[in-house]
Amino acid sequence: MVRIKELLTKQQWLEAFPVMKQLRTHLDETSYVELIQQAVENGGYKLFALFEKDTIVATVGFMPMITLYNGKFIWVCDLVTDDEHRSKGYGQQLLSYVENWSKDNGYNIVSLSSGLQRLDAHRFYEERLEYDKVSYVFLKKI
Repeated sequence: MVRIKELLTKQQWLEAFPVMKQLRTHLDETSYVELIQQAVENGGYKLFALFEKDTIVATVGFMPMITLYNGKFIWVCDLVTDDEHRSKGYGQQLLSYVENWSKDNGYNIVSLSSGLQRLDAHRFYEERLEYDKVSYVFLKKI
């Protein structure tokens, strides 16, 4: 049985860490929890997990945002499926969940970025989920 649940506590966030670590390899448990706590408090970040039976097999984190470019929208910050559970439609189920959450809460755009090297992910977003590639994201570490 597959179910999606919002993760609201530090303990729940830690249970999702092994899956999230596969995407955010630079984080250790402490920095991961600290960043989630700050994002929840300052940006309305929400973390959901998809469970297969009682095991977290995929996670999605997103934030409601407002910009002049998109207006009111949802920014998907993190989306990852456990390596051993890929190609089962879990990523698609999570993004569909986010899209429904967005509609239910008055947001009509869902946006995300994906690393340039992640060509399989790009095909997934464009071909299977019908997302449009509309920009590049630029970053400068200072």
